[in-house]
Parts: sequence; C-alpha cells; structure tokens
Amino acid sequence: MPVKIPDNLPAIELLKKENIFVMSDLRANTQDIRPMRVLILNLMPLKITAETDFVRLLSNNPLQVEVEFLRLDSHTSKNISEEHLEMFYKGFGQIKGNFYDGLIITGAPVEMLKFEEVTYWDEITQIFDWARTHVTSTLYICWASQAALYHFYGVEKRPLKEKLFGVFKHTATEKGHPLLRGFDDEFFIPHSRHTTISKTDMVNNEEISILSESPEAGVAIISSRGGREFYLTGHSEYSPLTLHEEYVRDVNKGLTVPVPQNYYKDNDPANSPLVCWTSHANLLFNNWLNYFVYQETPYNLQDVEKLGEIKAGN
Repeated sequence: MPVKIPDNLPAIELLKKENIFVMSDLRANTQDIRPMRVLILNLMPLKITAETDFVRLLSNNPLQVEVEFLRLDSHTSKNISEEHLEMFYKGFGQIKGNFYDGLIITGAPVEMLKFEEVTYWDEITQIFDWARTHVTSTLYICWASQAALYHFYGVEKRPLKEKLFGVFKHTATEKGHPLLRGFDDEFFIPHSRHTTISKTDMVNNEEISILSESPEAGVAIISSRGGREFYLTGHSEYSPLTLHEEYVRDVNKGLTVPVPQNYYKDNDPANSPLVCWTSHANLLFNNWLNYFVYQETPYNLQDVEKLGEIKAGN
C-alpha cells in the first residue's frame, strides 16, 4: 500500500524516482480505508532529507499510512523556509487534541547541551507526556531517545571522547521480541552522535528492556511500557549517502571529524559507501507498524487513552 503524505511535499518526487508509491491527500480521500495515522516531530536540521528518509521506510509495508509532520511552537528552524513549514507542518497547539496510531520523534543537533538548557525543553517534554495518552506507540530516535529516557526515567547521557560515527554491528539481547522478528543474528545500524547512554544506568530499572546493543556503539534499542515506547540510539532511517554528506559538511567547515567507521569501501572516503543496514531498517519499521501500531491500536483513536501496556506477539 502507498503512504499518504501532504500534497506537493518535496519527498513525493524524490521517492517516485525510487519507484516508491506515495499517495497525495487528494487521491487518498477517495478511498474508504482507515489509514494508520503517524505523526512525525521532525527536529532534524535538514528537514526535507529527514522527511524523505522516514516516508521511504513507512511506505514499505502493506498498510496505508497517513503521515503528518509536527513542528515546535517554541522553536524556529534556521535551515528551512518558513513557507515550507507553514505548508507542510502543524504546531503542537494545532494537534494536541488529536489522537494518533504512531509517533516518531527525531534526533536534534542539541546533544552537547544539558537537557534543561535546550530552549524548547518545556515544550518537548509536554509532547512526551501528551504522547502517553494520545498515541498508541512512539519511536524516540537518537537525541530524542536520550531526552525521553532522561525525562521519564532519569537516565543521564554521557559525553564520548570522540564522535561515534559510522555503521556498527549489533546483536539482539531479546531475540524473540516482536520488534526484532526476522532479524539476523548480527545486523548493522548507523550512528552519528557525541553522547551516549550507559547500560549500567538502566539495567536495574524493571520498566526498561534493552533489546539490542553493540560492543562499539553501546545500547541501541530499548523498550518500555510493553512496546508503547521505543528508544533508538542510532539512525536506521539514514539513506545510503547521509553519513557521507555529514562527513563532507564537517570537513568543509574545517572540523576535526573521524572518517565514518565501517562505511566506505576499504574505509576510504574516496570510495562509495557499502550499504548494509537498509534491509533491517525496513524490517524494524515494518515490525513496529505491524505489532505495536496496527495490531494494538483501537479503531476509535480516542480510546488510546484507555490503553495499558501492549502485549504484542502473545
């Protein structure tokens, strides 16, 4: 099934070139189908790139997914036109009375700040709390995962000596978990961050389950509330060239940045990337949509408020 996105969103033409079927609001409104409603709070500086990455993953499943984009009322993005935001995004004040099947909150370029120093901390924690009563299942990604774990469970982030940058091998600590169903014994996830969270800060918390980790990248996928919340410390959604573009950008700025590990052929930036994570990325998002959104969400979305923990896969 196609994914339904706003008319004229730049991602439409980009994804059509990849032979991915997307549907505009106009066409979707003629179909008598109750689509899965997924809200994306896009905190990434390159908005159009992130939009395309997530729509690409959400489109690769048999369900019809209706995507809406959310912006913060208390923060003005410097890397995208106000016209784009006004056309394709809604503010939290506009949607806080709505209910959604799924919510994705992206990473943000503020990880070196203390959480309370982030200018939009009050608003984003309000969104975290709102999601618990208005969304069936939420994916927190990279900085958002650290922020939500800190807000809900007091888990502190820790600075790294060097940027964690590249594609790293992971294993499942709970191989039978529905989110990881169909995964190989080893799989790869891109990471790009200066901070981390420590397993020792979570291992004794019975409300948190660590589903996947890596010797190099640390804890990677975490679950709480029976799958109503997932915390992904990496960027499975990244397209093949995203790490390359980040690396070139930082080099051109004169920054001292490591070459992305396990990314270029022979670890040489003059060579093309070796893409080894996209199949598991698609499986991850499909499993989330199937087991924790589609199979658990009430037909009447207002009943989300009555949901307890999800018992997916039972």
